[in-house]
Amino acid sequence: MAHEGFKRKLAAILSADVEGYSRLMGEDEESTVRTLTAYRKVLSTLIHQFDGKVLDSPGDNLLAEFVSVVNAVKCAVTVQNEITARNDELPQNRRMQFRIGINLGDVIQEENRIYGDGVNIAARLEGLSEPGGICISGIAYDQVKKKLNLKYQFVGKKNLKNIEEAVHVYRVLFLQGASASKVIKAEVERMAFPLPEKPSIAVLPFTNMSGDTAQEYIGDGISENIISALSVGSGMFVIARNSTFTYKERPVKVQQVAEELGVRYVLEGSIQKSGDRLRVTAQLIDALNGHHLWSEKYDRKMDDLFNLQDEITKKIVVSLQVELTHGEQARAYAKTTDNLEVWSYGVKANELLDRFNKGDIVNSCV
Repeated sequence: MAHEGFKRKLAAILSADVEGYSRLMGEDEESTVRTLTAYRKVLSTLIHQFDGKVLDSPGDNLLAEFVSVVNAVKCAVTVQNEITARNDELPQNRRMQFRIGINLGDVIQEENRIYGDGVNIAARLEGLSEPGGICISGIAYDQVKKKLNLKYQFVGKKNLKNIEEAVHVYRVLFLQGASASKVIKAEVERMAFPLPEKPSIAVLPFTNMSGDTAQEYIGDGISENIISALSVGSGMFVIARNSTFTYKERPVKVQQVAEELGVRYVLEGSIQKSGDRLRVTAQLIDALNGHHLWSEKYDRKMDDLFNLQDEITKKIVVSLQVELTHGEQARAYAKTTDNLEVWSYGVKANELLDRFNKGDIVNSCV
């Protein structure tokens, strides 16, 4: 008889827990809960960034799924590097280290939960992992061994609790701080301008991922509108569009942008348009400590673009704890137009003025 509501699927499963959690709680419950809350937010943000989904996070455990084993392993390496960097700021006895296990397996999905040996194996691999380390199954290893710039150590064929067949286990070997998503810290001493006392931010041009240069104006327009909205407040120092747009289509690091412009925070993102749908990613980075304050993905219709820009702006203001007067709020979230066509012409005109190329201007008027 068919089980209604159940479906099977292949998923990459990541299971994580805190090594020595009971000891940490026994020594200082409040401090442990504060650190765990902050670190769980880091894990959730990075899992989301790598197209994963957090399914459960009871106590010190966390379970997530990915459609790609490659993304799951990349995320795990990034998580361990980020946690290591944050632990450097804590006393030795208060540092919190995660163990991570990753498996690729067939699972049963019921609503937002998954079950089966695929999940159980990931949990058992987590238990075999060293503090700050990552263990993966042989099936997962077969998928990533030639696709990532990482090394692996074969641990052996292990009999795992309540798992019928032995599992090949590999340890992921990686250099601390070598994650591609790890942001190098900016140094105040190397900044070209004195760092303002109030929150300072540079909004970089959003990268066009559509593969269609005709859609370039959308990312530019989002960046411009966010800059304009943030600039109305007196509690924040915002780098002008003319300065941040010099980095457009240049492979620069957040550290470099922060040091050259004299800011602490950098917002970067990307856009991808397909039909009337628009996918936007945005992440706010604290360049002084290399931490991601947040990372979000939005999937909206094009006619919801202006509301999306407001959401990102408000999230920045809240994250940096900037207080706006009622008048500043009104100006920050005021729309210059509700007409997307008019808006697009305005953005394209600004782009032409930036280039100030006679040929482009003549062609645009034909």
